[in-house]
Amino acid sequence: MDSVAESSKNRKRLREEEEQQKKEEIKAEETSSTDQTLSLVDSLTFSDTMVALRIMRAQFPHIDKSLRREKVLRVFKLNTGQDDHAIMFLDDYLTQLDRVVKRMEEKKQRNLEVFEWFKAHVIDNKQDPSIDHQELCLLLSHDGKVKDEHISLLINAGLLTRQLIDPNMYWFSIPNIGSILKGLSQGRKELLSLLNRQRYKEMMLAPLEKKRLRLSLLDMRFHLRDLIGSGHLKTVNTPTGLLVRVSKD
Repeated sequence: MDSVAESSKNRKRLREEEEQQKKEEIKAEETSSTDQTLSLVDSLTFSDTMVALRIMRAQFPHIDKSLRREKVLRVFKLNTGQDDHAIMFLDDYLTQLDRVVKRMEEKKQRNLEVFEWFKAHVIDNKQDPSIDHQELCLLLSHDGKVKDEHISLLINAGLLTRQLIDPNMYWFSIPNIGSILKGLSQGRKELLSLLNRQRYKEMMLAPLEKKRLRLSLLDMRFHLRDLIGSGHLKTVNTPTGLLVRVSKD
């Protein structure tokens, strides 16, 4: 009986060791896969990835309209450039809105009912990046009488931004995005300045993506993709690797 019990224990131990080994192998594969996706070189040179990105870029206007109709995404106009837009999942946006409301509740702010009106009638019915004052008040008024204080509260909460060229028009905006926009703008300038100081206004991608920007909390790879996508930078294949170069004016 002792030998049978011992044999059973040995088999159990072997199974546990095999399972542990499999887990370590899977973890190693996941780590390797993550490391491969982290490099911008891979994402810029891997042909299948580029094909997929080009397809997505070509289809983006259709994808964008479809997902907006299905209320999955929202598109926001940013003040960092004429053609700068942000795309955000609707559920993430609503989470941000709820956080704003919670902070205002803690401060005993009045007229907080406007946020429920905004969520139920404005966000749900208006998919465009902007809205005019009359339509905004009309949508909000489904649940109550709209006052100037209500509109001011939405603006102060960062949910609306008044357009400079037309005070009766508002951009929908993302609360607490100011630091991100500042980092985006300053990071662009810092990266372009760095490359413009190089002899030929170019630098190998591998060492460039490892540099840290002083003025932006955003990752260097984010700024590289941003400026390559906007056409301010371009990439060139060389025998020693991928080169990033400032595009000519």
